[in-house]
Amino acid sequence: MKTKRNLIPICLLCAAVLQAVTSGAQPVTKIAAGGGHSLFLKSDGSLWAMGYNYDGQLGDGTYNTTNLPEQIVASGVTAIAAGGFHSLLLKSDGSLWAMGNNYFGQLGDGTTDSGNYYTNLPEQIVASGVTAIAGGGFHSLLLKSDDSLWAMGDNEYGQLGDGTYNITNLPERIVASNVTAIAAGEYHSLLLKSDGSLWAMGTNEYGQLGDGTYNTTNQPEQIVATNVTAIAAGGDHSLFLKSDGSLWAMGDNEYGQLGDGTYNQTNQPEQIVSSNVTAIAAGGDHNLFLKSDGSLWAMGDNEYGQLGDGTYNTTNQPEQIVASNVTAIAAGSDHSLFLKSDGSLWAMGYNQFGVLGDGTYNYSTNLPEQIVAGSPGYNQISIQLLSGGSVRLSFVGIAGANYALDRSFSLMPANWVPQMTNSAGSGGVLVFTNSPDPTVNNFWRIRSVP
Repeated sequence: MKTKRNLIPICLLCAAVLQAVTSGAQPVTKIAAGGGHSLFLKSDGSLWAMGYNYDGQLGDGTYNTTNLPEQIVASGVTAIAAGGFHSLLLKSDGSLWAMGNNYFGQLGDGTTDSGNYYTNLPEQIVASGVTAIAGGGFHSLLLKSDDSLWAMGDNEYGQLGDGTYNITNLPERIVASNVTAIAAGEYHSLLLKSDGSLWAMGTNEYGQLGDGTYNTTNQPEQIVATNVTAIAAGGDHSLFLKSDGSLWAMGDNEYGQLGDGTYNQTNQPEQIVSSNVTAIAAGGDHNLFLKSDGSLWAMGDNEYGQLGDGTYNTTNQPEQIVASNVTAIAAGSDHSLFLKSDGSLWAMGYNQFGVLGDGTYNYSTNLPEQIVAGSPGYNQISIQLLSGGSVRLSFVGIAGANYALDRSFSLMPANWVPQMTNSAGSGGVLVFTNSPDPTVNNFWRIRSVP
């Protein structure tokens, strides 16, 4: 799901020129946490990686671990996903690329253990039309522009949802249309449809599918009929959000990862938080979520400090870790990542293989530490009056992302009318030009669009 970048409406009575600018440091815009490695994107569309690299999952052409972020792709990357030992990325042309472990065909390149166990450089899997990706333990999911769901890799527990238990080393279509979001756990998968329904498939040993049984299924089955807006799949548990901002969970709860105040597993969704939750991330045995005030909360296993609360104590109820300004989260097997509103990257948890990217191989850290500094002007606008009555708005955009210019003649109520859509160029530069009606108020906003 794209993060909307809603800007302060500006009242103009003259022609407006809107231009994005970038600061010297490129902020981090997206994050992904895998089994023992981490990925992130910067606003210039560059891909960076750190951590465990035995299977080539960093994509740097080696099999060497690294404890500092290293650039893998210079530009044009728009989305990332980190699996157990493999990585996926999308480029601005809709192409899918993959690297890392391929023992079960999870890269989708047509090979498996018959010859190519690994690849340590990104290889193109699908040429165009891919819109979303998810990496599981040893399987991968992707969406195409027609809202169809495709899958490849390990299928021992039916996690691909194709009606078999056979692995596949090429993407195969699972659902023909109307899929809007995907999530891949260790051995199970979740998907959302356009009607807000939640569907699941794969192993169900701990009730992670939420269907009221502990039976594995190799085809998608409907779990919730409507109003689901976001999903996350962990090691053996699942999370989802409803349209009222409530958080729900099911599955394994040995470490309190469901956050219900017990250590009892459940095979049906149970409400954990009643409102104001805006984002979720499911790790191996721990979970993270954000509230509407920008606060970060966590629960579950904390053996390596992955909750970031300054202890190594497990908790079975959500606890606040950061009070405000958190904008994105990612949970790996035993580590956690988050972004702040200035585009800075923070990490905590297991670090034996340098997965935190802090320049050390210290065993773990139980407090958030800053890995990449942010940019003070990120996600903000400033206004400059120009000669002739024009106005320039400066905005830090994301390279390759699409932005729309909207106009309204009033804010009570606002009736936003789209004017045009442009793509930010390399470095995030974005330019809009529009001529307002000089006889009335003109309010403008910029928003990100798919």
